Formats: sequence, C-alpha cells, structure tokens
Amino acid sequence: MENSRTVKKGDYLLIDYTGKFEDGTVFDTTSKEKALEAGIYEEEKGYRPLFFRMDAGQVIKGIDQGVLGMKEGEEKTLIIPPEEAYGEYKDYLVQKIPLARLELQTPPEPGKRITTPGGREVKVLNSTETSATLDFNHELAGKTLILEIKLVSIVK
Repeated sequence: MENSRTVKKGDYLLIDYTGKFEDGTVFDTTSKEKALEAGIYEEEKGYRPLFFRMDAGQVIKGIDQGVLGMKEGEEKTLIIPPEEAYGEYKDYLVQKIPLARLELQTPPEPGKRITTPGGREVKVLNSTETSATLDFNHELAGKTLILEIKLVSIVK
C-alpha cells in the first residue's frame, strides 16, 4: 500500500513546518499564510516544503529523530530541547572585539546582526568607539523549540 510507507534513515523528505517558542511566538515557517498571520512574512523567502535527507545531519537532531517512522501526510508536534536543536547558550561565546579587528570604521548598532571578516553572522550586544560586544551563539541557542510538522512526501 503506497500510503503506508514510513520514514527510514537515508530517505529524502519534504516537510512543512511551523516553528514556535514555548510562549507560542512563531519564529519560522514554510507556510506563507502562517508567516503573514504571525507577522514574520518575508517576500524573498519563497515559502515551500523543506527538502532534506533523513539522518544526514542536514537538519537539527530533533527533526531527524522526530520524523523517523512517520507516514506521508502525517502531522505531529515535536518539542525539541536545546541539546537536540541549536545547543545550550554559552556565555564564553559573547566576546568584546576591537572595531579594527572587525574591519569597521563606525560602531555597529546594538541589536543588529553583522557579518565578521571571517564570514560569521553575529548579534551586536553593545558597542563603543573602539570595540563591539558580539554574541557568537546561534540565535536559537538555549531555546526549546516547538515544531508543528507535516510529512508532505518521501521522495523516491
């Protein structure tokens, strides 16, 4: 029976998802409608199902583990702790760096994200005329994620 196929390691999958924080705030989705509803719509995003290979390290561990055994069309809510998502928040990844090392002439604005000379996107926590305090943690580090997912298809 075609619709009785279940996800196995190594399968290629298409999933739709909506990611929320524990307080219900939506931070990401593959649904244009849900993005508009949550006020996070970005025109250039191109809302479509996420394509990935199961158990190949292409998505966070919590998604890989959560989709195993799902059937096409099945929907499920995953509660993913930080250690199965983007890791714990690490204080040592907050660093004060001279503007010269960042190749910046003017102090970056706190709250903004900048790209370091090494190509890493980081959040600016604070800045002075000579340095900037940057957070090198992933923006979702330390957070429990709630993912509502639907297995659109197992791709042959």
